[in-house]
Order: sequence, then structure tokens, then C-alpha cells
Amino acid sequence: MPETRAARARVAVLISGRGTNLAALLYASRLPDCPYEIVLVASNDPQAGGLAIAEAEGIKTFALSHRGMDRTAHDDAMDAAIRSSGADYVALAGYMRVLGDAMVARWTGRMVNIHPSLLPLYPGLDTHARAIEAGDSHGGATVHLVTSELDNGEPLGRIEVAILRGDTPDTLAERVLFAEHQLYPRALADYVSRSSDPEHLLARVRELALALPNTHERESHGSPGWRVGSEKSGKFFAYFSDHHHGTPHVSLLAKCGSMDELDGLVEAQPHAYHKPAYYGASGWIGVILNREGLDWDDVSDWLERSWRQVAPRSTTRLLDAADEF
Repeated sequence: MPETRAARARVAVLISGRGTNLAALLYASRLPDCPYEIVLVASNDPQAGGLAIAEAEGIKTFALSHRGMDRTAHDDAMDAAIRSSGADYVALAGYMRVLGDAMVARWTGRMVNIHPSLLPLYPGLDTHARAIEAGDSHGGATVHLVTSELDNGEPLGRIEVAILRGDTPDTLAERVLFAEHQLYPRALADYVSRSSDPEHLLARVRELALALPNTHERESHGSPGWRVGSEKSGKFFAYFSDHHHGTPHVSLLAKCGSMDELDGLVEAQPHAYHKPAYYGASGWIGVILNREGLDWDDVSDWLERSWRQVAPRSTTRLLDAADEF
């Protein structure tokens, strides 16, 4: 159990009010096998009720009123508190401040929000009134990644709530809030677990591999692999390895430039690379995918580099031509 808890993702929660979604996230984090823990609750309102919940539960808090402050200065102060807490992710839970582009950019892919509508329907305010006025059968809530465009990031989960005859915005909002409390902890848990989920990692590698010209997927010794060339005579340029031969790694296997390069990378960056059983002797390197701080651009570069080593010149010219535009 101690090892499991130590490996959990660290989450800072930003609030502006009473903190009901904060409470849902916090108490879910206390359940066995939850993949995240709350390390900070921060607010732009020192009187926010959610701060008292956090303090009572032994969670570090930070509060700084935005009144009279420049937006960038306030964002920077919140960001400093978040980073000081050691947070890996930020969850907005009723945080009623629009964050500046610089703040959002610092946490790209690591900041989530919950919005009280079935996005892309009704971004912004007055969501329940707009759903009722439109005659919708359902309202609901969406957890999504935060981007610089309001309520437009990748949806991570949705939940529907039926609109009853005679509903007002207030009565619908009350039921949607109950639904939010079910959705948010699960969506956050699923998202922070992606970095160790083989199915998610395979899907990302597959997408990148098949984006290269003239490629197709073929299983090899029970593992997914990707080839360049025809179905009959194509050559493998990548494999996906899920804890192959008992290793703790989920890896992309790609062709290395030389054995010296392979040995040097494994020795210098053992957290990022390993020498895979059987494949390593043939110059294949294991790029470890189930690790913190994975750079998918780097994974893409390894795929392209490996692809170029086996692709015919007529095929690589297709990519070279595309790169010119």
C-alpha cells in the first residue's frame, strides 16, 4: 500500500466558492486504489467555504484575492503556490476566474475543468437556462481539458441529467451538481492514469505510427508492430512492448542508429530507455512510455527516425515533400 500511495498523481484544486466538487474529489481520493491525491486547495477568495473543508481534512491551502491585482500577477501567484505544492495536475472546481493564456500554456495537458453542460453545447454562463429554453431533453456536465479557448478543450467525460417538466435553472442545477460529484472524481482518476495505461499508450503509438506514409500494422510474436511498404514485403520499423519478459516497462521499440548509441542512451537515461530482451541485440532500443514527463513529440521523432531506416527512398520522399509545406 505505501508504494501505491507514493505513486499517486498530485493534484491542486482551484476553487472560488463552497467547494462541493472539491469535496467530491477529496473524499474520492481517500478511497483505496485512487490514483490521485489532493495536495493543495487554492482560491481567489479568502472566504471561500471550500478552504475550510480542506483545512479540516489536513490539506494545504492558499488564498489570494484577485481584487486590485493585474490578471497576470494573480495568475503568477497562483501558479507559484501550485508549483510549490509539487502538484502534477490542476483541477478547476468552481474557480470563477478566467485564466490568462500564459497560465493555461504552463499547464497544457495537465489542467482540467468541469462545466455544467453537455459540451460543446452552451459554453460559458447560464447553461441551465439555455438548455431549458432550447427545449433540450437533457442537461448535464462535462469534464474537459483547459485550453485558451473557453470550454473548448478535449472532453474527458460527460454525464446526462434529464430535464423535467417545470424545471427551472435552479432545480436543474441542483440535480446536475449531484451528477458532477459522480463524474469529476472518475474522469480525473481515468485521466491521471493514462500515463500507465497500456491501452491508452498503444492507441497513441498506433496513431503516430500509422500517420507515417505507406505504413500498416501487423502483429509479431503476440505484440503489435508497424511496417512500411507493402503487406507482402514491408519491413518492421516499430513494435509495442507491454511488460515484455517481465520488465516493468511499457515501451516503443524502435531502431537505434548504432549499438554505441543504444548503450549510451540506456546508461545515461535509464528512466527513459532500456535494452529490450532479444530485440536489443539487434539494435532496437526501448523508449519507455509509462513514465512521468513523457514527451510525445520525442516518441514521434523516434518513430520517424526508425521508419526512415527501413523505408524505401521512394517512400521517404513523400514525407520530405510534405515537410516542405
